[in-house]
Amino acid sequence: MSEAPLPAIRSLPSWLLGRAAARGRALVAEALAAEGMRMWHHVVLSAVRDLAPVAQATLGRGVQLDPKDLVGILNDLQSAGLVVREPDPRDRRKNAVSLTDEGARLLERCEKAAREANDALLAPLSAAERDQFMDLLIRISGTQS
Repeated sequence: MSEAPLPAIRSLPSWLLGRAAARGRALVAEALAAEGMRMWHHVVLSAVRDLAPVAQATLGRGVQLDPKDLVGILNDLQSAGLVVREPDPRDRRKNAVSLTDEGARLLERCEKAAREANDALLAPLSAAERDQFMDLLIRISGTQS
């Protein structure tokens, strides 16, 4: 039996992180799909919950999504009865986005599904290893939780 191809590439931390990230995204996407939700829709719904009522422009900056893409996602979420867009109480020239009760219920189910998918991703690690892994990811990603 021969060695797997690309041993130099496969030993790079960046390659391994990319593979782990792809597996994690696939697990989460599958879990969200079971709830009828796509990844970016879930991200936007979660941000709306955290920031509401939030101006669309602020929301787009917060999730780092192009305004055109955000409008499409918000249209989908509003059509499904998960968010509402109303005049912003701070500036009536802008729209503010808020969750509906149905949106909050779906988000709760999606967050549970995403947690379970992440638990499956990290299943090979002990609890202490999970904590250490998260600390290391935070350090190398340059973000703070």
